[in-house]
Amino acid sequence: MSALSDDALDQLFRNARTFRWWQDKPVSAESLRAVAELAKLGPTSANSTPARFVFVVSPEAKEKLRPHLDEGNVRQTMSAPATAIVAYDTEFYEKLPYLNPHSDARSWFAGKPAAIEEGAFRNSSIQGGYLILAARALGLDCGPMSGFNREGVDGAFFPDGKIKSNFLVNLGYGLREKLHPRQPRLAFEDFCTIA
Repeated sequence: MSALSDDALDQLFRNARTFRWWQDKPVSAESLRAVAELAKLGPTSANSTPARFVFVVSPEAKEKLRPHLDEGNVRQTMSAPATAIVAYDTEFYEKLPYLNPHSDARSWFAGKPAAIEEGAFRNSSIQGGYLILAARALGLDCGPMSGFNREGVDGAFFPDGKIKSNFLVNLGYGLREKLHPRQPRLAFEDFCTIA
């Protein structure tokens, strides 16, 4: 396997930014499907894949989301062509006999609430990162964020209580001219150790 080109690294990381202003240009259902199909290929522990994505696109779904957003996130989310709710299934382990047929991975979680919560939250967070990279790889800009009422979103979109929201990602075509300069990042020595 060889390293990606500088152009690809620029698109995924160096020039990629968190967007809050969006072009008035829709994101097609086909594009959202392509993003999800790529994102699902990333590894998770025991191939557990607990993430569940809801792509909020329709005006009705956006209005359902609106009252649960922090005030500072309303404009950017309502103007985004799509918003992904990155959530996790608290019964993800029921699919492990299919997803991980070579071991009894279901038994690692069934009846163990702490293991379920830790595994589901951690791995759905990882999968949300894959979603962001997949979207960027396919030419979309992203605006990942917290800043919402989880209980409200869960009640509006996951009323059965089995799925819980983790974070949101606005998706679309960002207005680069509205970006501030990139904020600083830590030096290698400030966040890394080679042991």
